[in-house]
Amino acid sequence: MKITTLIKNIIIGVPIGVTILDTVGYVARVDGISMQPALNPHQSTTDYVFLNRWSVKSYDIKRGDIISLISPKDPTQKIIKRVVGIQGDVVATLSYKSTVVRIPEGHCWVEGDHTGHSMDSNNFGPVSLGLVTAKASCIVWPPSRWQFIQSFLPASRVPLNLSSKSLL
Repeated sequence: MKITTLIKNIIIGVPIGVTILDTVGYVARVDGISMQPALNPHQSTTDYVFLNRWSVKSYDIKRGDIISLISPKDPTQKIIKRVVGIQGDVVATLSYKSTVVRIPEGHCWVEGDHTGHSMDSNNFGPVSLGLVTAKASCIVWPPSRWQFIQSFLPASRVPLNLSSKSLL
């Protein structure tokens, strides 16, 4: 192969690759125990998930989705959490400064599945949807854990305005 052909392929291939990663998604390693048992269920296992960027382009985030977002505490860090409440919901917090919070427009409430072992909205409050980068669609590694990630919300974390008619 001639050097000019190689350079031409790189000049064409790199922008296409970057565009795919930026709009479609990418695979990322999940560190820590905050999302146990859904992700990294065993200390000896590290899950790798496909983060679907396309699915959050319109900010269509639903309760129960596991999302990747830029940490409100440290903008250099990305975190992965479950959406517990969306704008307009009223959630009972676990350790926030208020025991009940109404989620403002353009925000969501996120929590780790491993209660008490997660830096989440109970520490920093509602999160702007602008910080959401992707939705976790499936576990791609290790092969024994291959599966699509199901969106669900534990019954104990259902927003109050959905679980009870008499509120505020």
